[in-house]
Formats: sequence, C-alpha cells, structure tokens
Amino acid sequence: MPRVVLDTSVLVAAFHSRRGASLRLLSRIGTGAFEIAISVPLVFEYEDVLTRDLSEIGRPREEASAVIDYLCSVATRHEIFFLWRPVLRDPGDDLVLETAVAGGCDVIITHNVRDYDRARRFGIRALSPGAFLNELEGGNDRSEFTSARVSTPQAR
Repeated sequence: MPRVVLDTSVLVAAFHSRRGASLRLLSRIGTGAFEIAISVPLVFEYEDVLTRDLSEIGRPREEASAVIDYLCSVATRHEIFFLWRPVLRDPGDDLVLETAVAGGCDVIITHNVRDYDRARRFGIRALSPGAFLNELEGGNDRSEFTSARVSTPQAR
C-alpha cells in the first residue's frame, strides 16, 4: 500500500471544487487504498493555510478543523528528528518533504509537482492528485510505488 503525504495545495483545492481530483482523493482517505503520513508541524501548516483560505471564500473555520481532525485520526504521525532544509524553494514545501522523509513515503501529492523536483533525491515522487488516483485505479501495488526508491542521502 503506498504511503503518501499531502501538500496543502491538495486540501485547498478540495474545498474549491466539488468535482476535482483533490476532493476524490480526500474521499478515499481512510479506505485502505493508501496510508497518509503527517507531522505536528505539517498539521499546523494545514491549519494555517486552510483557515486563511476558507475565510477568504466565506466558509467557516470549523470545516477546516473537521478535515484536519479527520486526517489526524486516520494518518500515521511521524516526528521530525532531522531537518533537511533548505532543499526546496519554499520553506512550506520543505516541511512537506521532511514529513515524507520521516514517514518513509513513496509519494508527495501536490498540485505543484515541479516545486518538488528535488524530492527524487530522497526516493520520493511528486504526483498530482489525478495522477496518483490514476495509478491507484490502475491497480498499482506498493512494490510498483516503491520501485523507483533510492537510499536517503547522508547528512552533510
């Protein structure tokens, strides 16, 4: 079963479109199709971004809290012991990458795939929600998700 971490862009997109791949992906969380990894700092990032975004579109903060609470209830929490920063251009993206490394994730799911190009150094692929769902629905098992894995680079 693939282990993934969600970029905040996926959560935001799920609130903006009832027909998009992001919402379809969120509806599959907790079904056993894949595992979600989170960390405390990433949960705080989710809360900050979702609360700000939902207030801009006139939706109540409780909606963000409900989604985050659900993610926390079904995801595997990982502690970040080593910061890999800076690796990516955006510090918020580094936070997602650190969680993916700590959680031994196969994939970072994001709408900003190019922003995670350096995640490959850690054996982690970046896929859009649609691409990830296509792989899931195509019958890929964990061995196919991890076939491109490489060893984690050593700290300098």
